Formats: sequence, structure tokens, C-alpha cells
Amino acid sequence: MNREYYSGTKTWKGYARKNGSKGIRNKVLVIYTVECSSFVAKEITRLSGSSDVDCIGFGGCTDNEYAVRLLISLIRHPNIGAVLVVGLGCEYVQPQWLSDIAREEGKETSWMFIQEEGGTKPSIELGLQKVREMLIALEDTPRVDMGFGDLVIGGECGGSDYTSGLAGNVVVGRFFDKLVEAGGTAIFEEIVETVGLVELLTKRAASEKAKKELQYTYDKALAYCKSVRQYSVSPGNFAGGLSTIEEKSMGAVAKSGTKLIEGVLKVSGKPPHSGLWLLDSTPDPYWMQFGITNPNDNEGLMDLISCGCHLVFLVTGRGNVVGSAVAPVLKITGNSDTYKRMEGDMDFDGGGVLSGLCSLEEMTLDLCKMVLSMASGHRSKSEELGHKEYCIPYKYQDKEVLPRCHC
Repeated sequence: MNREYYSGTKTWKGYARKNGSKGIRNKVLVIYTVECSSFVAKEITRLSGSSDVDCIGFGGCTDNEYAVRLLISLIRHPNIGAVLVVGLGCEYVQPQWLSDIAREEGKETSWMFIQEEGGTKPSIELGLQKVREMLIALEDTPRVDMGFGDLVIGGECGGSDYTSGLAGNVVVGRFFDKLVEAGGTAIFEEIVETVGLVELLTKRAASEKAKKELQYTYDKALAYCKSVRQYSVSPGNFAGGLSTIEEKSMGAVAKSGTKLIEGVLKVSGKPPHSGLWLLDSTPDPYWMQFGITNPNDNEGLMDLISCGCHLVFLVTGRGNVVGSAVAPVLKITGNSDTYKRMEGDMDFDGGGVLSGLCSLEEMTLDLCKMVLSMASGHRSKSEELGHKEYCIPYKYQDKEVLPRCHC
């Protein structure tokens, strides 16, 4: 990769936040705090007519610490400049409390109870007024220089085929190496797609503490897969040429590159310093003893974004159409046939590495240029199409990586 792209000489203008962070988008985030207020929140978002207004929420009536932490992390996300919280009036997660957190972060914010505003129509009208005022206020957001050393980027797999481990994830891994060398931060997840490769992970631990975290996280994920009798492999993977979870795992780990792994993050946890990090998104074993390890790709993307990722890579050999709220999704495939078939949805074709059209270094430079363009404001295919999916489920997960002693 050309040195100028990751040495700090290639810069763009980001958005300065009052908490000191820098964003690559300047969004209003509309949050619903219970399923009963989701329609109003989504209508406010839709009727705003702005691509810079996103909606997320948690549907549960009862409290869930994992979901609340995730909501708070998205409020604090550097791509978010303003927050409107919409509640019904009788749920556990209180909108005023979330709005107060946004205010403490120095962000434009407001909240409402639908029950107190008179129902659906009055609440939508009030919400639209507040969102429009926030959009006007965000026009005055200070701009600040950003470079690759400022970026936090996440990596996720979805709809993998044989090309994912030979091209798509390999290009991402090489890019992550360059990003870390530039002083930036890379986060990869899907510990349930490292089956059989724990020694490869622990050998790359940056410290003894990181090694213990990696070993424990792997053991926990493997035990969880066994307990629910489900591994992260699907019929689509088999149709794409992958035969076992171990084979899929080899491709999935390729997206982490070759740098030392600084440690393990939990969902909504921020990296304490730059470098390469593994994100653990599997439940901890004290409560939930059912379900599946990764409900869907958007849950994984939201997990990464909750850790502060400015944008996320979704590597998909067979193709995918999703985007995400809060942060852009850059969809990468190592299968040129998939890219041609789904060019309206796919952002980057890494298949040239397999066909011999270009070298891995040349392809990595192309990806670097695309990241620079998107960080500068160019919209991804999913953003252009209006894809803003999200998933915030019930889950039980400790804040700490290693288990606390209960003796």
C-alpha cells in the first residue's frame, strides 16, 4: 500500500464531538425504548426525509443490561450528533435517562412519552419538529482533520463461500495490518467461527493477559455452541463450497490479518488503545442456556458499531444486501461472479486476487482508497439504497472478559 495513504498525509474532514471524539457521519439518532413506541419512532425517521436520521431501539418491556449498555454506546458513538428518545410511558428503559446521557456527551437531545403527548399523531408531529431542529443545529458542527490513525473499523463475515477465505477476508486482513501500522484500530468478531484455531489465536496474543482472555473466550464459545447444539455454519456455506465449521473458521480468521491481538472486547466495550482486538459477542453462561450464537449478520454489525467502529466491513462470498444504522457498511466479496450479479448492493470486488488480475497489495490499496472515500462522506451502496437495518436482542453478557471469582 502506498505509504501516503496510511502515514497521516492522507486526511479528510470529520465531525468534532464535544467529548473529544471524531465522526465520519453527522446523524440524528431516534431511539425507541420499547416495541410499543417503535412505530412512532420509525415514522418520525421516515417522514423526516433525511438520510442523516437513523432509527434503532430495543423492543423488550423488561430490563436487559446488555441491551441498555448497547443503546448507551450508540448514543455516545462519534457518528451521532443528536439523539431523540421515544418512549411509551410504562417501560423499564426510561427515555429521559438516555437523553440525559446524550446531554452529558454534549449532544443535541430531547425525549418524549407517547402517553403524555396524546398518542400517535401528536407524538409524530412533535418528534418531527424536534428532529428538524436537530438537523439545523448539526449544520454548525465543527469540522476537524482525520486520518487513518483516527479510524476504528470492524470486520464481519456473512454468507461465506470458498472465496471468502481465499480473497475477501484476506484483503480485509491485509488492510487491517496496514490500519494498525498507521495507528488505527481494527476489531474482528465471530469467536464461534474460530473453531479448531485457538492455538493460532493465542500465539498472536500481545500479552499474557491477552492470551488468557483469548483462551477463555474461545473455550466459552465452544462450550456454548455445544450446549445449544448449533455452530455458525449454514446450508448457504455448504452450497458455496465450504464443508465444515473448521474450514469456514480458517477463512473467517483470515480477516484478522497478522498483527498481535491486544485483547478481547465485550459488546459495547471501547478499545483502551489502538491496535487489533477480538470482539466476544456470545452470551455468558450464567443465564441464557438456549438460542443461537449469532442471530443474524446485523446483530454482529451492531455489536461492532457499539465498540465505536466508524464503519464496518461485511465480507460475503455469496452476497448480502444489508446495511446498518449509525455506521456505513462496506460490503466486500471475493467472488467476482457475485459482484457482477449483485453490483447494485456490493461495494468492493476482491476477486481479482484469485483471477490473477492484480496482486494482494494492489487490491489492498484499492480498498484503502474506498475507505478514504467513504470516510470523506461518499455513501456506501447500502446507504444509497436506504438500508439501515439493526438488531438489539435480549442477551446476557458480563462486562469483564475473564470470569469474576465468586468464592
